[in-house]
Amino acid sequence: MADFAYVSHRPFPADRLAVVFGGSGFIGRHVIRALVKRGWRVRVAVRRPDLANFLQPIGVVGQINSVQANLRFPDSIEAALVGADAAINLVGVKKQRGAQRFDAVHVDGAAALARAVAARGLPLVHMSGIGANPASPSAYIASKAKGEAAIRAAAPSAIVLRPSIVFGPEDDFFNRFALLARYSPVLPVFGGGATRLQPVYVGDVAEATARLLEIESAAGRAYELGGPEIMTLRQVVEFVCRVAERRRILVSVPFGLAAGLAGLTEFVDSISLGFFPKALAMSRDDIALLRTDNVVSPEAIAAGLTLAGLGIDAEGVEAVAPAYLYRFRRSGQFADGRFA
Repeated sequence: MADFAYVSHRPFPADRLAVVFGGSGFIGRHVIRALVKRGWRVRVAVRRPDLANFLQPIGVVGQINSVQANLRFPDSIEAALVGADAAINLVGVKKQRGAQRFDAVHVDGAAALARAVAARGLPLVHMSGIGANPASPSAYIASKAKGEAAIRAAAPSAIVLRPSIVFGPEDDFFNRFALLARYSPVLPVFGGGATRLQPVYVGDVAEATARLLEIESAAGRAYELGGPEIMTLRQVVEFVCRVAERRRILVSVPFGLAAGLAGLTEFVDSISLGFFPKALAMSRDDIALLRTDNVVSPEAIAAGLTLAGLGIDAEGVEAVAPAYLYRFRRSGQFADGRFA
């Protein structure tokens, strides 16, 4: 695992308070753990604070508390920031449902938070994604780029993080393919599986987030976070099948056909009242994301705006993922090694 011993570059008081917007999600719980290790008090700002109580045992009594906040309502942002020393924005949506639209959350909401943070002179770390581009065919990643621009306009000193595919026990990537492999004899490989990915461990993303709050020279910079391995989509699926000990047929599906099938699953999912299998709920935006490589740029590497530049020895997929993918074997971690 990454070495968490680190010397702070910024003299904060012992009772420093970080407000983590969207802290109850997959990445958020790991960010909170990294902050707690540094002695921060953490205020988790979420839409449903009653669903974030599971985070409290991460710290000592009183170190973590939850409050109600929604980036679409500026007054709730202001209330959540009272007494804060720093803010972290992890709020994001992968699917557009009702009022939870990409632009409403990733652009307008991020801008509202940045304005509130800037008015208080607080450091801000904002989570975006590698490949953020306003011209992207993916509405999701295009909104991430517009969100970055809105953040920069309101709070030029904000720190932007752009991770590649984030993996860990609760991820929605490796687990999805493993779940498909459990039930289906055939697995789709979109676009021939040639898209390059650089999966990054969620614990390393969390550690980078916490460290950057304490490095004054990081203000206004954008960091690209990727793991030590670059894998094609086909290699990811093959890895999952090997760890889960499932012999499956991999079928190349052209992006055009994949988008059509994704549109059909979107429709079925929208009328299924939540009963549509999550592993099959692939959207057209998911397919659009896979059309472009998702790896750290040479420019970020040269500038040291990476995990290595932060002194973090990134964990690889082989070192972490098997520990939570074993459960997809017929007999879990005690499987006898025969592929099913």
